[in-house]
Amino acid sequence: MKTKYLYTASLCLMMMFGSCSDFLDQEPDTILTQDQTYGDEALMKSVLANFYGRVMFGQKIEDSDAWRLLDEVITYDRSQEGAWGRNNWRNGYNYVLFHDLNVFMNGVQSSPVLSEDAKKAYIAEARFIRAWTYFCIGRSIGGVPIIGDQVFSYTPGMDISTLQIPRSTESDLYDYIISECEEAAKGLSKETNKNNARANYWVAKMLQARAALYAASLATYNNVEEHPGLRTKGGEVGIPAEKAKGYYQIALTAAKEVINDGPYKLMFSNDQSHQALADNFYKAVCQKDGNSEVIWTFDFVSPGKTHQFTKNNLPKSIEQDTGSDRLSVILELVEAFEPIDADASQLGTSVQFDASKWNEGNTELNNLVFYDSPTELFEQRDPRLMGTILVPGSTFAGQNIEIQAGQLIKKDGKWVELTGARNSYDDEHRLITANNGPLGGDDREINRTGFYIRKYLDETPAAGTIGRGSAMWNVHFRIAEAYLIAAETQWMISGDEGDSEALSYINEVRKRAGVNPLTSIDKNKLIHEYRVEFAFEGHRWWTLKRFMEAHKLWNGDPNSRTAQRHGLWPYKVVAPGDPNDGKWVFIEKDMAKLGLWTNPYKCTEADYYGEIDNGWLNNNPKLVKNPYQ
Repeated sequence: MKTKYLYTASLCLMMMFGSCSDFLDQEPDTILTQDQTYGDEALMKSVLANFYGRVMFGQKIEDSDAWRLLDEVITYDRSQEGAWGRNNWRNGYNYVLFHDLNVFMNGVQSSPVLSEDAKKAYIAEARFIRAWTYFCIGRSIGGVPIIGDQVFSYTPGMDISTLQIPRSTESDLYDYIISECEEAAKGLSKETNKNNARANYWVAKMLQARAALYAASLATYNNVEEHPGLRTKGGEVGIPAEKAKGYYQIALTAAKEVINDGPYKLMFSNDQSHQALADNFYKAVCQKDGNSEVIWTFDFVSPGKTHQFTKNNLPKSIEQDTGSDRLSVILELVEAFEPIDADASQLGTSVQFDASKWNEGNTELNNLVFYDSPTELFEQRDPRLMGTILVPGSTFAGQNIEIQAGQLIKKDGKWVELTGARNSYDDEHRLITANNGPLGGDDREINRTGFYIRKYLDETPAAGTIGRGSAMWNVHFRIAEAYLIAAETQWMISGDEGDSEALSYINEVRKRAGVNPLTSIDKNKLIHEYRVEFAFEGHRWWTLKRFMEAHKLWNGDPNSRTAQRHGLWPYKVVAPGDPNDGKWVFIEKDMAKLGLWTNPYKCTEADYYGEIDNGWLNNNPKLVKNPYQ
């Protein structure tokens, strides 16, 4: 190892690490030697801050357009439909980061200015970041080379094969991540920190629980009988089924410790009205002050480090800067939020709305249902719906979100749609089509489905402007996940769908949400609960992958409901003299039939593991390719 490794550090980062969380993702501008760095604790903090800025993998709040690849939204721009590829979720190789983390830990250990306790804490934090990075790579491509604490340096003429390490097995990688979380936890504080921007003991335990759950799920569901081609001979992909129970137990133990001993609590609302429950859920994810649910985030701070999620995704009618209205939520997700009064057969399932549809000849509407207000239909659903999604008639930051596709009028005794350009009115100055739409056609920056994202939109004044931007955090871990992990693992260990302990965990989350408790638990109900609780938080794809369900749901069949993209367009009834005049009707729209996002969702077994890049293979011939590559 070279003893004079050069580090870069920004002088603007020489501040107390715990004073605020805007240290993340800052760009360095001064080159310093190793001796200088580890002789100054402020500089060591700045180096560690740089590491935090390099570990945003997967679904990023700064790149909401890419959410179409991982979650249930479409962009306004159909040219972005693109092909569904197995490498959309591949998180790179990141061995430069591993090298830098190992150099950092070596430097901290030899620092002359740190106490032994401080060294232990810094090393534990770097160790967690390393484990998180391995996890994010591994869930994408399976086993990878594990370099541990080694620091490799190349000098001309040396035997390059000494730097070439083969891939680990998938199970060995998860074993390493789990053990690293255990070791990191020993050196991390159990205290919370500002905006949960740094790892502590509980963050390490949450990663341990999540990693063990993923390993257990893959051992259970990626089995030889159902997926014989989804493994490699050396075990780089494929975990032996007999290891599942041990992993489930590790995940259960870690999750229960976070629930029972940690400082994080589900945020219950004293006001049980539907709107109060919806707002409470929004706050449980998005509100920084007084938040007891969020465990770890990638934080942002204004001024200095903000993003454009709010600017990009505010409805057009309340935009604060150009370039809004980018994402539309598909109806299939909205329908996943079950009715509040769901009967036993509907609990934990998706239930379609009572909406109007055109008959096969496309000449007459059938199943016509009238509603007194645009929100009535959605107020009958799990309050997490309106905490997650802006529906017709919603308000945001005190402003009404007008969503209207057109009018429903009577012509020759039949109900017909009357639509116009955005922000159009009839001769009586009654709104035809709202500025927000929804509309098909070639309009840009307009809603397509009738639904906007609410989660992660920032109500702070001017947060939707280019100049200021939003400081809304990007959540990695919440206490609700610990409850769902405990529910799933307890059920898998016991094998009892009526397991009272498993049900107590999942029903605590549902109680906070304001929906009826489950009386039994199974795989589909767990997938459903993850879907509605963690929509837009980066879970959807990974949940379907570990259960090996994505290729079944997103099967490429244009006639399969789970592979389609629908909208639900609201129409104001304009029929003077008719008893339904002034009411609302919702008409289901198939995005493909509108010429928008015409390809159904399609996932194959090959998509579960990204390719091992040819560049990696050229540099290290000891690597082996993934299945179907």
